[in-house]
Amino acid sequence: MTRAEAMQAELFTDSPPGHGGPIPMDADVVIDGLDWPGIAAQLDAEGYALLPQWLTPDQARSLGRHAAALERASLAHAGLGQGSLHYFPADLPAPLAAWRSDLYRRLAPIANRWSDRLGSAYRYPRELAPFLRSGRQAGQAHALTHLCQLREDDYVALHQRNEGAHVFPLQLVALLAEPGRDFTGGEFVMTEQRPRMQSRPMVLPLRLGDAALIATAHRPVRGASGADYRVSLKHAISRVLGGSRIGLELSFHDAP
Repeated sequence: MTRAEAMQAELFTDSPPGHGGPIPMDADVVIDGLDWPGIAAQLDAEGYALLPQWLTPDQARSLGRHAAALERASLAHAGLGQGSLHYFPADLPAPLAAWRSDLYRRLAPIANRWSDRLGSAYRYPRELAPFLRSGRQAGQAHALTHLCQLREDDYVALHQRNEGAHVFPLQLVALLAEPGRDFTGGEFVMTEQRPRMQSRPMVLPLRLGDAALIATAHRPVRGASGADYRVSLKHAISRVLGGSRIGLELSFHDAP
């Protein structure tokens, strides 16, 4: 049994939600029921789209408790702040693999529309598998999907996850702890740098179980002249003032 299979057997069975047990396997039902025109409009307008109550509180805590079973990396060692990242294997356990595949299928048209608006000839495949295959052929085989665990005084510096030739322009983040109860501080922050303008800060009001789709690094913005131009986005987590904060970052591409 692979590590992903063992994790799947432990975490993600068909058990019913609501009792602190494993996360159910019906991720596709949740994804199909989302307001995708509204999500696309919010991504176009802000560079992020909130997904309230993506997970129930029990599901969120169940996922967050398993950081210790994953490969750990230090944020300080990577120059990204203070705290720890806990990486999932490249062969993601369900339902993370299902979320990744089903979300990609919904997001690829948005990614291609952004690519058009930015004047790029690149087209993202309709399905995730050929996109990942292209990345691996280009040497991108390091999984980026992880849990981020921050304790008092820890933080994540502003950054982008856009290394490599095959970068998907969107990713998912989710909060697996409750603000005000499990931790204080630790807000999820984004900044957007537009040409010849001051950076625009954004604080995403995430609660336990909430998720958001965010721009990975760049997005198009319509200028006053009617033409599109490219803006750069970064994201961070402010310093945790007390307690322990844990969150998920789900990426659609791998790193070199």
